[in-house]
Amino acid sequence: MQQLNPKAVWLFFIGFVLHWFFFFIFLSIWGIGLLRGEASFSFLKWLWILVPVFLVLCFIWAKLTYSFYRYELTENGFRKELGVIYKKYITIPYDRIQNVDIYRGILARLLGLSDLNIQTAGMSGAIGAEGRLPALSREVAEQLRDELIQRARQSKNQGL
Repeated sequence: MQQLNPKAVWLFFIGFVLHWFFFFIFLSIWGIGLLRGEASFSFLKWLWILVPVFLVLCFIWAKLTYSFYRYELTENGFRKELGVIYKKYITIPYDRIQNVDIYRGILARLLGLSDLNIQTAGMSGAIGAEGRLPALSREVAEQLRDELIQRARQSKNQGL
């Protein structure tokens, strides 16, 4: 099985930090608001310890997410597995593939990465693509897109 681009760690890290940032800020303001005087100052001193610990934990989680995110093209379909604590296995048969898109958001472009979105017959109306692969290099994303489109066409033409 293949892994994502190693820069995916940074994409995951920034995503986790942004995801938890507002909760962390709310918790900090709430903690300072509850405490008065000397206790409030003591809480601010603890923030100098908590923020780096929070960032280190986000980076460790990003490394683990990267390590457990794999994909491959099998003879039956596209397969990916992900998840650190709870594993998720997804197999998309080639004959269900409707469209394959490459998406490059701002953060991904800064890192030189692309997302590959595989849309299927059953999930085309859903919010996210069933076969989303984040953090691929542009070249790998284009090669994978072309290969998936070719295999999808071949599987649909076999029945004729």
